[in-house]
Amino acid sequence: MTQRTLMAALLLAALSNTAQAQSPKEHFDSDTKRIATRYADDKKLCGDERDSSQRMQCLRDSKTEYDRAMAQARDQYKNAGKPGACHDCGKVTSIVVGEKSGEGSALGLIAGGVAGALLGNQVGSGHGRQLATVAGAAGGAYAGKKIEEKAKSSKLWTVHVKYDDGRQAAFNFDHDPKMLSGDRVQNANGTLVRR
Repeated sequence: MTQRTLMAALLLAALSNTAQAQSPKEHFDSDTKRIATRYADDKKLCGDERDSSQRMQCLRDSKTEYDRAMAQARDQYKNAGKPGACHDCGKVTSIVVGEKSGEGSALGLIAGGVAGALLGNQVGSGHGRQLATVAGAAGGAYAGKKIEEKAKSSKLWTVHVKYDDGRQAAFNFDHDPKMLSGDRVQNANGTLVRR
């Protein structure tokens, strides 16, 4: 039993050394073969679709995926020979400024409820006044919570990045990152820095 384990470990080590010894061209060739095989398999699956519009959409999707994978393989091949190629570098594709809603606390809820109850108490008489007080308290509590959330809201900058290897990511900032679309950036420990 231990001889089999030792043989399997030696075989795995030999295979990993061979994979590491691949030149960039050999790696590109194996990638393109794998991508072409996947594309051929996808086209066969599309041929099984009975509806012609679904079959055509399937073929378009397969072609799009094939083109994307080939472009990524070409980019990796081009950048493989460059010394110091940056794997976490990319380009800013867009910046979206939005609003991050604040969080309401018990203070807004209570203050709104009290104000609503006081206003509700001014309406009607008897049971109507009691119902108006309760409805005013509930409505005021809700309004107070929403007002506090709005008052505590802040701007949020979302920077969308496309890495050199084709990956995409988005980074959120609570301040203006002072970046523009097209800027070269690098992911440094989970945040973006300009290159």
